[in-house]
Amino acid sequence: MKADRIIKNAKIFTSNKDMPQAAALAVKDGKFVYVGDEAGLADYEGEVTDLNGKLIIPGIIDSHVHVSLGVGFEYTDFGVYVECTNKKEAMDFMAEYVKKNPGLDRYRFELERDLLNGETIVKEELDAICPDNELLIMESEAHSVWVNSRILEKHHITDETPDIVPGLSYYVRKDGHVTGNVYEAAGWRLLFDHLKNLTDEQIEAALTRWIKDSVKFGVSCVFDAGFPEHNELHERVYAYLRDLDKKGKLPVYVDGCYVLTRPEKMKEAVEETKRFRREFNTEHLKVHTLKIFMDGTLKIQTAALVTPYEDTGAVGATTFDKEGIAELLKLLNEAGLDLHVHAVGERASRTILDGVEIARRNLGDDYHVKVTCAHLEIQDDADINRFAKLGVFADYTPWWHAGNMGGEPFRAWCELLGEKRALSMYRCKSLWDSGATVTFSSDEVFFGDNWSPYLGMEVGMTRHITDKTKALEHSRTKEAYPPAAEQMSIEEMILGYTINGAKQLGIEDSKGSIEAGKDAEFLVFDNDLFTAEHEGLSHNKPSEVFICGEKVN
Repeated sequence: MKADRIIKNAKIFTSNKDMPQAAALAVKDGKFVYVGDEAGLADYEGEVTDLNGKLIIPGIIDSHVHVSLGVGFEYTDFGVYVECTNKKEAMDFMAEYVKKNPGLDRYRFELERDLLNGETIVKEELDAICPDNELLIMESEAHSVWVNSRILEKHHITDETPDIVPGLSYYVRKDGHVTGNVYEAAGWRLLFDHLKNLTDEQIEAALTRWIKDSVKFGVSCVFDAGFPEHNELHERVYAYLRDLDKKGKLPVYVDGCYVLTRPEKMKEAVEETKRFRREFNTEHLKVHTLKIFMDGTLKIQTAALVTPYEDTGAVGATTFDKEGIAELLKLLNEAGLDLHVHAVGERASRTILDGVEIARRNLGDDYHVKVTCAHLEIQDDADINRFAKLGVFADYTPWWHAGNMGGEPFRAWCELLGEKRALSMYRCKSLWDSGATVTFSSDEVFFGDNWSPYLGMEVGMTRHITDKTKALEHSRTKEAYPPAAEQMSIEEMILGYTINGAKQLGIEDSKGSIEAGKDAEFLVFDNDLFTAEHEGLSHNKPSEVFICGEKVN
């Protein structure tokens, strides 16, 4: 057989359990036609490349990232970082800035909530320093905001405005009056309200950079986790990707979704996901998944817990109860759609597992929904084995596994969660060993270095961000995050970033491993990831990236 590309003398990690290692491969018409030892190349003709023992792995699959939201972040000014140690210093800092910079339409600031030391900021205080213009403060994770009265009025938010999900996505009230502090999805439309004015040229510029970064890192497939509360811009991004693909200019396979934040719109969201499936259906762009936010984040106590937070006794809230999840799964099953869930706290994922259990029991062999729980920062012992039993995918963001805050995160999580739970965070190895299908992702919203899967691989193995790690300096940690038993191996990290990701997206028949008949997506490395020091692995990237048999970098 005449082959388009023949490679020999390589160290090939295939991500194929039936043939984990190989030394040679051949490609024709964008597909692997041979993978095995060098003797088997005798059946193929063509120019042969001798790799002199260099490493080849499959193309990377990032199983939870934000392409469309990344466009939004590209054009969002998150404002001036507030340098303070308490509320008074924060207010003085912002007042001084407003005074020195008069006449801005909107003043934007970024503030670490814990610097307020338990105090709160209300709209009247913001009105006092900025009565005539808009003022917005973004909490550092972008999961809550403080705004003044001007912004509340602009969005017609009054004391009578209902919360999206009480206890999760809501307007903080005092004595029945909104205070200007807004959590989760209720705040995202305030934070990103300027994006309705984005031009087609701006969208194109951001996506061009995203494609360039993806190719640089060897990311050949992604699951795009959507843009909550901004499905209009989300749809514009998909329309551009669709048109790009029709022109043959989209090398990265995008598995997309539609986002639901408001439970009362469940049926409408299923119909919209079906519409997205019809309208965005090209070679490298597919939509077959509804994404929901089941809870929020730990730092602002919107993540849903079984055991209360140590300092406040709060437990957070979930968007649906288990019966609601079962009802949603029934609708998705009828439509032939899948479900992807933001689930940080153990009660969020437990409720999903309970709902899956009900749906599987009710639907029996007719049940076919792929369900993925993403993030999973806390898992209860009682639920570890349920993922494998119920066929639920577990997606982790491994560059968080050093504690996800820099400095001494273990101490901070002990104060918030108690020592027992702080010692049991990010339990990817436990789920892996239970037989669950574990996938890995960046959950990144800024196109750049944190997009790198090799950062995820390093921290997934070390649970530590050191001065050797290619990461932002403020994210460095003083010691590895416990327990060491949750550290992953390089083999497990690559499997999670390749074939397991393909299984999550339902594309394992064509992608995710180096096997004859599959798309020829593979990466060549000058450095051997299997023998490299774990610390500093994040500096690696492929020297050559092949998608459908063609070199694209």
